[in-house]
Amino acid sequence: MPTLYDKIWADHYAGTRSDGEGLLYIDRHLVHEVTSPQAFEGLRLAGRGLWRTQANLATPDHNVPTQRRADGIDGIADPVAREQVVTLDENCRRHGVTQYDIHDIRQGIVHVIGPEQGATLPGMTIVCGDSHTSTHGALAALAQGIGTSEVEHVMATQCLAQSKARNMAVCVAGTLKEGVFAKDLALALIGRIGTGGATGHTIEFMGPAVEALSMEARMTLCNMAIEAGARAGMVAVDDRTLEYVHGRPLAPTGAGWDAAETYWRTLVSDADANWDNEVSLDAADVAPQVTWGTSPEMVVPVDGSAPDPADAPSELAADGIERALGYMGLAPNQPVREIELDRVFIGSCTNSRLEDLRIAAQVVAGKQVAKSVKQALVVPGSGLVKQAAEREGLDRVFTDAGFEWRDAGCSMCLGMNPDRLLPGEHCASTSNRNFEGRQGYRGRTHLVSPAMAAAAAVAGRFVDVRELL
Repeated sequence: MPTLYDKIWADHYAGTRSDGEGLLYIDRHLVHEVTSPQAFEGLRLAGRGLWRTQANLATPDHNVPTQRRADGIDGIADPVAREQVVTLDENCRRHGVTQYDIHDIRQGIVHVIGPEQGATLPGMTIVCGDSHTSTHGALAALAQGIGTSEVEHVMATQCLAQSKARNMAVCVAGTLKEGVFAKDLALALIGRIGTGGATGHTIEFMGPAVEALSMEARMTLCNMAIEAGARAGMVAVDDRTLEYVHGRPLAPTGAGWDAAETYWRTLVSDADANWDNEVSLDAADVAPQVTWGTSPEMVVPVDGSAPDPADAPSELAADGIERALGYMGLAPNQPVREIELDRVFIGSCTNSRLEDLRIAAQVVAGKQVAKSVKQALVVPGSGLVKQAAEREGLDRVFTDAGFEWRDAGCSMCLGMNPDRLLPGEHCASTSNRNFEGRQGYRGRTHLVSPAMAAAAAVAGRFVDVRELL
């Protein structure tokens, strides 16, 4: 019997190409400034237009500065970054694509604005030229990151060529303990199955612990599915999903809503669905997580230590551990709690929503960023998230504690804008990747939840946030 993934695939399957690849119809294409210029240029050279203009929604996010937003384009110092943002503006005007540009309060990280605006809806197929498109699967959508040539193909045909993935069920029993969040659950899963553990699969997250998560937390979980090697991550529709979608600007209304809800409530895996692989976890066993190395699978609980290459199961594994320790400037068996931090970053498409900021603010309220921390950044995921946080006074909580309160953008998640690490600096980051140089040349990234990042900012090193709550 079909899974949720099977159902959405079947509803959007448009046929088989002569080379055997399937064609999947795409409902929504999210566009940003990094992967779209080449695709738009390809359309121009081929004399083609967009197949369905209204299916596209654009915003700049990777290259936008998180300071001096009033300067607009003039505030982007790097000429390549500025050219990419300007080119997105020009292409959207030329092709009639709706864009939330740098001056629009709705501008933000593409994976934040999609659900926020109701551009992401249950049952949709969604693509974007960005790996973490899997985020949108929290709303029972089949959402996938695609490459630049595929971006052009979707623009021109509204279809994506690909083979069908296998199904993986990740069932999480029990309840997350206080101070433990979806980010910890995601990292614990990746630590268990590895960054290739879900290769070739679409993951459906299920079980009591997942059902209890807010929509924002489910987005965090699905965002990190790609880091386990999955093509996409998904959560089935329930009342919480519909409550979140209802009233969003681009969501259906009236009779359209009634018809949509009837369909959306079918977007669950059948009780006797066939799974190619299954993984079970107990949420009660998950502690706050911290990555020590240069891959999300290099992760331990906050009371853990970096591994010793001598204990590795193979020479290849020992070489990987030794290289990661060397890059991160850590010693074998060094406790995570001994890692001192230079910077703290709270933001990214993983953890920059209002709920994330509320959790972090709860930790830092009435406290001060440690003097040893050079910089602590809070970067909301969209202009609307920033606006809502300021209405609640969260900005003042952060600035009173010594954090910098910024404008929306990808910021320090990746080294494509002014917010970067310097060589050798250690950063507690709520982003999704800790690869070498990800946050700046020779920068050292430790992935954590917003609560753990906030606690680390106050302590100047990693501590168990449960001691501060």
